[in-house]
Amino acid sequence: MIVQSIQLALAPVFVLVAIGNILNMLASRHARVVDRTREMQTAFLKTTGEEHDASVRELRMLARRTYLIGRAQLTLVLSGITIGMTVVLIFSSQFIHASTEPFVAICFALAIALLLWGLVLFLMETRVAAEQLRVPLSFLELDRDL
Repeated sequence: MIVQSIQLALAPVFVLVAIGNILNMLASRHARVVDRTREMQTAFLKTTGEEHDASVRELRMLARRTYLIGRAQLTLVLSGITIGMTVVLIFSSQFIHASTEPFVAICFALAIALLLWGLVLFLMETRVAAEQLRVPLSFLELDRDL
């Protein structure tokens, strides 16, 4: 019986490992955004005119990215906690001799839904980052053959 519970718990544990890897990557992205935000806050105080407007636009995008990453992290942590509850329910059914299957199914479905929402937030953040990194057409000098 306990061997079967361990086998059943493997799938949620693999999902938990994936969530951990995604969280690690998000933490790295968040650190880079924080560093860039600090740089831009310093630059903000030293700029005027069009350069100042560009600083404000970048700070707005950095604030948006920080918000999206923070929400994605929260959602993924909640997903991880829900996966943990799923594993606990799988094992506890062996000891309390009661059917926890409906609760296991609900917890696992909720965890996957939270994981998917976290990935959507991550996708939104990458879109903001891509927009922020867009090279102005004037820099490309498209009128020249190189």
